[in-house]
Amino acid sequence: MTPAQALQKYYGYSEFRHKQEEIIRQVLNGGDAMVLMPTGGGKSLCYQLPAVLLDGLTIVISPLIALMKDQVDALNVTGIPAAYLNSTQSSGEQQAIISRLKNNEIKLLYLAPERLFKTGNRLTEFLQSLKVSLIAIDEAHCISHWGHDFRPEYLMLAGLKDAFPAIPVIALTATADQLTRKDILEKLALHNPAQFVSSFNRANITYTVTPKKNSLNQLLAFLDQHKDDSGIIYCLSRQSTEDLAAQLKKEGFLAEAYHAGLSNDIKARNQEAFLRDEVRIIVATIAFGMGINKSNVRWVVHMDLPKNIEGYYQETGRAGRDGLPSDALLFYSPGDAFKLQNFARIEGNEDQSRIMLRKLDDMVKFCQLTTCRRKYLLNYFNESFPDTCGSCDVCLSDYQKFDGTLIAQKALSAVARLKESFGSGYVIDILRGSNNSKLRPEHKQLKTYGIGADLSKADWQRYLRELITLGYLKVSDGAYPVLMLTNKSEAVLKGQQTVELTLSQTTEEEHHEALPHEAELLSRLKTIRTEIANQENVPAYIILSDATLLELATYLPQSMDELKYISGFGEVKLAKYGELFLTTVVNYCDEKGLVSQIKNRPVKRERKAIKTSSKNTRNDSFELYKQGKTIAEIAQLRELNPQTIENHLYQFIQTGELEVTTFVAESKIPTITDAIESYGAERLAPLKEILGDDYSYTEIKAVVAWMNREQFTRRFLH
Repeated sequence: MTPAQALQKYYGYSEFRHKQEEIIRQVLNGGDAMVLMPTGGGKSLCYQLPAVLLDGLTIVISPLIALMKDQVDALNVTGIPAAYLNSTQSSGEQQAIISRLKNNEIKLLYLAPERLFKTGNRLTEFLQSLKVSLIAIDEAHCISHWGHDFRPEYLMLAGLKDAFPAIPVIALTATADQLTRKDILEKLALHNPAQFVSSFNRANITYTVTPKKNSLNQLLAFLDQHKDDSGIIYCLSRQSTEDLAAQLKKEGFLAEAYHAGLSNDIKARNQEAFLRDEVRIIVATIAFGMGINKSNVRWVVHMDLPKNIEGYYQETGRAGRDGLPSDALLFYSPGDAFKLQNFARIEGNEDQSRIMLRKLDDMVKFCQLTTCRRKYLLNYFNESFPDTCGSCDVCLSDYQKFDGTLIAQKALSAVARLKESFGSGYVIDILRGSNNSKLRPEHKQLKTYGIGADLSKADWQRYLRELITLGYLKVSDGAYPVLMLTNKSEAVLKGQQTVELTLSQTTEEEHHEALPHEAELLSRLKTIRTEIANQENVPAYIILSDATLLELATYLPQSMDELKYISGFGEVKLAKYGELFLTTVVNYCDEKGLVSQIKNRPVKRERKAIKTSSKNTRNDSFELYKQGKTIAEIAQLRELNPQTIENHLYQFIQTGELEVTTFVAESKIPTITDAIESYGAERLAPLKEILGDDYSYTEIKAVVAWMNREQFTRRFLH
């Protein structure tokens, strides 16, 4: 039987797609192969069809149990005998499969990598006794530290060629940049593998990125246009998936959550319901979708920024596997990028951290593009593409261009005069004539110092990004990337080349660095201000300005020491009104599970300590605590909320005068610390959801204070 005949017999197709036929012939001839093929491109057929044609067993290494079952069921339906061995089976079920293997009744056997090479495991020895004709490694990027879904258990596959030296190996993935490809080949030690890279272009998918404002309302507006379509919504946290699924159900949508923390039964039930169209929407973490063959997924939405282009590309690729028009929508917020930086850093591994941070930066650049998104994606995977695709939001929008040659010349000249040795932030400071003390004195004498003062920092950031995208600037490699000229720069500097830049559509970029304020808290603060103003018979703005209240509602100070960094609080007002406004902020934060954002506020000039009774209020609480009084007793004595007393005492954890174990058992600290380091401490509510009912807000806030101790001491006390 020829490959074409097998294709028709088992799959019902009359012709191969992409490079399937070449790949199959390479494997049938006994050669190793490395295959990169887009999601939905038919990777599985590249080893499933040879398995039918070869005389013997094909072993398939697969990372997910759910994926194994899905593929085995599909193969058995097509008449190809297949099975899997994994931890969900009873010993009796496993023995039955082993008997079938001995009798040559199975063509494809699916295994997890740890199952094959587990210490003390005799399965490898058993398989070596069989006639193995091919080994396929699905989702091969999982073996690479540089891949977007690294799985340590895949490293066991490094011994594959030692255990099966004469058996051809085919490694397959939908997404891998050049670094990841090189890593895969080295770790698997393939023998002169032929590499097959299919086009990454999914022409039927329309890519859209939109600023995240009120993402739930934005999502509902999108879903109203796709009421009868199946889709996947990706969120970063497990709790977010459950919360969003519940909200969508309330809105009348058939939606379920899926994440790694759910029981296997629930995950299997929800996945099955989605595959059967009993559920239209799956709200998931990245744990969902790998290998899912549902062809009629019409859309994929990312509620949060993906960590890298590879993951984004693979997840969007789960839409439109049937080739029909489909949508990929991403809600972008610069704040998401800031939070993800913590995920990208790998403790004790500077090289890996650097690469992961660069991958995150590439993802951010994709979101900020004013040029074709499809071109950017394909260029990322080293595939050329025209400047416009006609089916991404950028190409479908009417962006107004202008002659930005002078702006480009200023930027390129600054980079040149700085000898291509500084990053974008430093270059912008030079262009804008900043008085930043970190600028070298000799650089303030450069002709380019201050020539861009007419543009805001946000504008310069946007124009530098666009100049990089257009190829007039580039960013160096290394831990500290710097801006450098390119071979296109000289013509611009000499006035021989004009540069078109994109006119800013909104002023939104200029506000990205500001934290969003708490509207409900601002309303409460205004009410208090009005009450004080009425008592004192003066206009409300005399008490505190709107700007001061907005800062309070934005930076959420948690102590008198932090409150003094809010604009508008002079010494008198701090002494007169400070405690009242502070208590309001602290109580609101306790209600909502929020923490101080004062570290994100531009630093003001240090003021001398204020000697007032209000200033010493936390000291009064601390003195009573040292006398043996409980928090409840102190609150009663001082006529304050117990949470306010707790917040007074947290300050002494930060200064080192009070042990963190006052509030939290030592055994709980490592778990809370891990959660904070993984997810950040900007909001307590997500941490509480992650940690569960065994951990209180009091315990979490105490550990946050303890972890901030050195930073707090350095910033506020010295």
